[in-house]
Amino acid sequence: MTQPAQPQPKILVVDDNAENRALAHAALDDEGYDVILAAGGEEGISAFEREQPDCVLLDVRMPGTDGFAACARIRALPNGADAPVLFLTALRDVDTFDRALRAGGDDFITKPVRPTELVVRVQSALKLRRMSAELREHYALVRQQRDDMMRLQLQKEQLSSFVVHDLKNPVSSMDLHAQLLLRDPSLSEAARQSAQSIRNEARALLRLVLNLLDISKSEEGRLTPRSDDIALGALLSEVVATQAAKAEAVRVSLSSSDTSLRARGDQDLLRRMLENLVENALRHAPPDSQVRLSCAKLEDAVELRVADAGAGIAPEMREKIFERFVQVDNGDRTVSRAGRGLGLTFCKLAAEAHGGRIWVQDGNPGAVFCVRLPDGR
Repeated sequence: MTQPAQPQPKILVVDDNAENRALAHAALDDEGYDVILAAGGEEGISAFEREQPDCVLLDVRMPGTDGFAACARIRALPNGADAPVLFLTALRDVDTFDRALRAGGDDFITKPVRPTELVVRVQSALKLRRMSAELREHYALVRQQRDDMMRLQLQKEQLSSFVVHDLKNPVSSMDLHAQLLLRDPSLSEAARQSAQSIRNEARALLRLVLNLLDISKSEEGRLTPRSDDIALGALLSEVVATQAAKAEAVRVSLSSSDTSLRARGDQDLLRRMLENLVENALRHAPPDSQVRLSCAKLEDAVELRVADAGAGIAPEMREKIFERFVQVDNGDRTVSRAGRGLGLTFCKLAAEAHGGRIWVQDGNPGAVFCVRLPDGR
């Protein structure tokens, strides 16, 4: 005898943004869920009373009745205590996270939400709803541990953001004072070299600070490059000029190709990306060798390249070096191709923010870092 088909779980999506509702509807409808949409807190509460959904996706920031208030009222309704509530928010801070838990939320998803992640979270919430009481106790413990870890992560990110922001002003001040010293005609040659070294290191430190800020922005979906008209030849020459002193200190010849190519992109992001790649190359180039910057026009893209004659990178490590804090052991020389472990991570994020990609290939000898950017002209 054929068993009657089980009704599909109902998912209530409450969000005042039509695009967000459409994205959630498309992702969940493709999985066969019965999706109910509501454009605000009051409408969502009414829909819950009427439809008795199995799971609720609830935006935090809505006019009138916000997500926290809507959740508290849903929990007071018949069957409202059992239906899992997943909060959706662009706010990534400890206070919002704690308020979501106090309001009765079961999960906390930060925007922008990827459709695959949304479906997996809903599936997990529905499975947990069906768990036995004994398993629920175990889940409650695991969930508490997860919440504690999430809170610690958010606190760490918040602290890092404060520290990085506070570092910008003193580092910029160091650079300014070094420039003032260099303008003093009475300065001795030795003092002038020291002041130039201070300025070079201050600028490198400032670039690291800005990289950290941009990595944080990228994680929150806020890294949006400008669209400048860039003369690539001038950009490469500028990077060579800023890194000339470091190249001279390690006895490496640094040069760039002369080109009339132009591109569209964020000049500051691309300049810092190239400076990171050149610093990485200088760190591994042997004395009396060359580091060269070049660019080429492809059919629908431009490609920037930074090549050195160092020890190179093993094929199995060529993807991993763009991850955070990855270090590479090149045979007998234990070196970190990623430096502090963030420079190449920033380069990957900067390339992807422009809709491009970055990879490394064998320079035979050495390594060649390639950045391909869409031709937006």
